[in-house]
Amino acid sequence: MKIAIYGKKFNENFAPAVQFLFSRLKQVKAEVYVYQGFANFLFKYIKDESSYKLFTAEEFGPQFDVLLSIGGDGTMLDAVTLVKKQDVPILGINTGRLGFLSNISREDIGTAIAALVNKDYSIEGRNLLTLKTNGGGQNIFGDNNFALNELTVIKKDTSSMITVQAFIDGEYLNSYWADGLIVATPTGSTAYSLSCGGPILVPTASNFIITPIAPHNLNVRPIVLSDESEISLKIDGRDENFLVALDSRTVVINPSTELIIKKADFQVKLVKLHTENFYRTLRNKMMWGLDRRN
Repeated sequence: MKIAIYGKKFNENFAPAVQFLFSRLKQVKAEVYVYQGFANFLFKYIKDESSYKLFTAEEFGPQFDVLLSIGGDGTMLDAVTLVKKQDVPILGINTGRLGFLSNISREDIGTAIAALVNKDYSIEGRNLLTLKTNGGGQNIFGDNNFALNELTVIKKDTSSMITVQAFIDGEYLNSYWADGLIVATPTGSTAYSLSCGGPILVPTASNFIITPIAPHNLNVRPIVLSDESEISLKIDGRDENFLVALDSRTVVINPSTELIIKKADFQVKLVKLHTENFYRTLRNKMMWGLDRRN
């Protein structure tokens, strides 16, 4: 079994769990490859670093059976840009805090490795959104013009609000007077959109959510659309530049840039252990049901 390891810096108190992870991988005779940009930090905390091979983004491909992401949800989102369309499933080892995507805790590492070895897991496909600009003639994010969580348009330089005109399949929806606007996937429904009052969707739903950020019209609310829809956004405001983000990647645009959002033509594959359940995750991560009557 070939396993690729991707990650970012983690707190030192997580180091024993990471050492345990690598020890278990060695015990099951996995062929382990570590992302080169992560290796210098990682090898300060694990033994026998010479027994692991390195890989770069250009060398990543379908030769790997699974990609382990060590970090929080942000690390998982970065891992998605590494995998792209290559159908390598991702499993997240959570060194962060909440962790909806990267949800394998340090206590569950042994169980997760055993599940990988025994193929005792399922694969869950997650839809992404993709972005093109000015009718598709430009691609401001290069090859990474997709997002697993959300696209965000937000003001850049001043405290003045912006106006975002939204069109659905060419039909005018609304002009959002707000600090910004979020277009979220079902996966992203528990991220930025949720903090702005958006609804929670099950990860396998076939929808987009449009959620305004601090709208200046209090009767404006989030709306759920089919992900077969094409969403077009036109931005106006006092500033000459605005920020557009795909997950954690940000680009500055000007008001002449029209944003066209559609469902991507590929999915991200996440490893789902049989012990995992989205509703249980909601209860645990969001502390639902913490009521003495339960």
